[in-house]
Amino acid sequence: MTTTDIAYTSDEMMSVAASRALRDGMSCFVGIGLPSTAANLARRTHAPSLNLIYESGCLGAKPSRLPLSIGDGELADTADAVVSVPEVFNYWLQPGRIDVGFLSAAQLDKFGNINTTVIGADYREPKVRLPGAGGAPEIAASCREVFVVLRQSSRSFVDKVDFITSFGHGTGKGHRERLGLRGAGPTLVVTDLGLMRPDPESRELTLTELHPGVKLEQVRQATGWQLQVAEDLRTTTAPTEDDLRILRELKKASR
Repeated sequence: MTTTDIAYTSDEMMSVAASRALRDGMSCFVGIGLPSTAANLARRTHAPSLNLIYESGCLGAKPSRLPLSIGDGELADTADAVVSVPEVFNYWLQPGRIDVGFLSAAQLDKFGNINTTVIGADYREPKVRLPGAGGAPEIAASCREVFVVLRQSSRSFVDKVDFITSFGHGTGKGHRERLGLRGAGPTLVVTDLGLMRPDPESRELTLTELHPGVKLEQVRQATGWQLQVAEDLRTTTAPTEDDLRILRELKKASR
């Protein structure tokens, strides 16, 4: 895999990095937006047998463009099967049959807990009321692992979320197990600055890779807690020409 001298955006770097985390043959519960972009890019590059599952009941969807919503007819038209929403959750998700769930967030804390409900300490009178949970809490609880894709800033990466919509690692190691949650929780966080993974002992998110051209101090300033950094901090491989061509074709087809 060779990289390119073609200019790319931070969002493109984030989408490519997220797509590379997906392996061929995986089953992936996909959300709209950056997660869907990454998953569809992976299916067109290194993971042609990636099974895309959307909350609307589309199993094995193979859209020719990026879907506009989970109800986009392109998903049903290209799916291996279309089942009811309760079946997706009761048969596929809750029993742990799905390998990875892709989520985003409004706020993410150092233990990977996600907030998409309210900003502000007072739930009844918040500063901002957000769209809410959807299927994210079930995805966070039951998928074998969870990848989070989110642009990084000190407003979104906070020491403690204002509201836990989707449970990550709670207050640290062992918290998920005490609650009886099936999945491993967040194992990877992909941002426009780098990659984070939970520390094996504390489960606190630790910076493991910087994207090309990003300085460590940039990441520290965009993080609302004292960020832990891996001793063997690496640099993410830049997108290839094929990565960028396919990604841009996907986006163009969706306009």
